[in-house]
Amino acid sequence: MVTRRALAALGTTAAALTLAAGPTATPAHAANGTPGERETVCADSLFVRTEPLGAWMGTLYRPQTFLVERVSGGWAYGFAYGDINRHGWVQDGWFC
Repeated sequence: MVTRRALAALGTTAAALTLAAGPTATPAHAANGTPGERETVCADSLFVRTEPLGAWMGTLYRPQTFLVERVSGGWAYGFAYGDINRHGWVQDGWFC
């Protein structure tokens, strides 16, 4: 019979392993954007938005580029090259 203490220990171990492994969707080589740099998209696709969590304007695909002008709260603002060719916001952390 499994006790509450044993279940708690298993839960703690599983949580620790999950945190140590990190998110699986992020490529090991993905990085945050650097203001002033034209970054290459490492994600398969990256939505360009009117504002953080705003309306979708288009999608950048690997290896298209994005000129980072500023970074704020996990989002990068700048110019999306490729088919979009306009300013917008993308989720930060998806650049090579």
